[in-house]
Amino acid sequence: MSDGEAKTLYPLVTAQLAAVEPGSDIWLGASAGTGKTQVLTARVIRLLLMPGVRPENLLCITFTKAGAAEMADRINRRLASWVQMKDEALASDLRAIGADFGPEARIKARQLFASVLDAPGGGLQIMTIHSFCQSLLGSFPEEAGLVPGFQPIEGREQQLLLDRKSTHLNSSHDQRS
Repeated sequence: MSDGEAKTLYPLVTAQLAAVEPGSDIWLGASAGTGKTQVLTARVIRLLLMPGVRPENLLCITFTKAGAAEMADRINRRLASWVQMKDEALASDLRAIGADFGPEARIKARQLFASVLDAPGGGLQIMTIHSFCQSLLGSFPEEAGLVPGFQPIEGREQQLLLDRKSTHLNSSHDQRS
């Protein structure tokens, strides 16, 4: 199997199946390596399989950039693999995530990758809490009491400003002494 191919999906256990059920609200917290990304990926795919759900209407929020990238990569690899996957293997994948695996469901599953690629705004929105908040502030700066067009400062810029402020304060103090 090449790096671009999706790995075999192992069937979710009972608690995981409950978490991927689209009709329920969940908050998922668990230790590293326990399958959180697999569960969240399966949940997003289950939502996409529902009638009328469009990729651009889903928002996935994680804590880390690495988590967001991993989730997006897994979803895209899985959906891409389904396009040409043999019927039995596709049915097995859908069964593993607790989804309908009948003929109509398999047809819909094969169309998901194109649906995500063609979605307005670049498809699925998978981002960190910080980037989500930043996008909200960027969309509504006046409501947040910010100057339109503001940009958050990153680590290096922040340190340069702090150093400049410290230098300015020290020189002001030296002039008064």
